[in-house]
Amino acid sequence: MSDDERADTGQVVDERETLGWDEFGEAARLLAADILRSGFRPDVVVAIARGGLLLAGAVAYALDVKSCGALNVEFYTGVDARLPEPVVLAPLLDSESLDDKRVLIVDDVSDSGRTLAMVVDLVARAGADARSVCLYSKPGTVLEPDFVWKSTSRWIDFPWSSLPPVTASPVTA
Repeated sequence: MSDDERADTGQVVDERETLGWDEFGEAARLLAADILRSGFRPDVVVAIARGGLLLAGAVAYALDVKSCGALNVEFYTGVDARLPEPVVLAPLLDSESLDDKRVLIVDDVSDSGRTLAMVVDLVARAGADARSVCLYSKPGTVLEPDFVWKSTSRWIDFPWSSLPPVTASPVTA
């Protein structure tokens, strides 16, 4: 098994796609260049929170777009655990401000694609010309992003979410 890692117990550990911070920065710039080459010039960048927040900021800076927003959507509740349908959470996006705008919707990965499809539809119904960008897309996605850096079937370890949450700990000198 060439790419599989073996734990000390001899068990096979699933293959993972690991994204580092430097590679993330390069990917964001490459995606911004792809967007410009396509002729699409967004007026607004909207992140799908939480996964799309960092990419949205990086792409917005690369494209020099100052108007940014976020839409909070919950779908995945854990590794391979999800709700029956994506759910929009408060605070809500000011969809009225998107009418007649070119909107770039940003997420980290289009896995099932259901969250991305829901947000693209929501933004388009608000009267916007909506396009989507993701770092990754998965083979089973129902919506292939307009712009994608890489396709993979692997589990993805992102630099911002691969470690457990920080908990309170004693201050050391």
